[in-house]
Amino acid sequence: MLKSQRHDAILRQLDADGAVVVAALAEVLRVDPVTVRRDLAELEQQARLRRVHGGAVAREAAATFGDSSEQSRRIAEAAARAIPDGSVVFIGPGTLAAEIVPYLQSHAHLTVVTNALDVAYNLARQRQHTLHVIGGQLGAGHGIYSDPEALRRIRADNVILEADGLDAERGLTHDDQEAAAMTRALFALGAQTIVLIAPERLGRAGALFVAPASEIDVLITGRAADAPAIWDLSELGIRMVLT
Repeated sequence: MLKSQRHDAILRQLDADGAVVVAALAEVLRVDPVTVRRDLAELEQQARLRRVHGGAVAREAAATFGDSSEQSRRIAEAAARAIPDGSVVFIGPGTLAAEIVPYLQSHAHLTVVTNALDVAYNLARQRQHTLHVIGGQLGAGHGIYSDPEALRRIRADNVILEADGLDAERGLTHDDQEAAAMTRALFALGAQTIVLIAPERLGRAGALFVAPASEIDVLITGRAADAPAIWDLSELGIRMVLT
């Protein structure tokens, strides 16, 4: 197959699915993965797609809910690596959480539960994992909110949440009342709790208390985060991942 034919086939699949996986393309196109990665790199240079870990996504899908910084993508990729194949994961709303979706293409047999409209939309386009969407009224940050009691009936291995503020003494906080109520309910599930936070929000306290910082299992943030705040949180036994 000629390179131009491969490029056309890749773009047709992107148009249909919104995302492509290197391993699957290599099998369909009957070429090695190195050739597929080279094709994806060339198409990215032509602004036809955006490469992600394990494949690529359509540029329009990546931009549907706004572009993100390189720092956000590093945080999201680290969060995706914390999710085991075959597990059940809850992904809450937020710009960092939404960035996880492209990095789930290389995972197998995930069940994803979410109340985030952008997460649900982009996962549905992948058509790769089992998806459950929590219903309710659309609120801030593409979140869908309803009675927090509905969340307490969920079983999940991992819960991924984004925080507006986190401090060792003042705990995990939110600025939005509906998001705060949802997060409190999710802490009660007994799942491994993975919190994503932009480095500039570490050491900050939002308006509404959610939970003590000691209830967090894993914290993922950028290396630019305040060093004393990171040290204080690590003293609580939280596993720190700096990207």
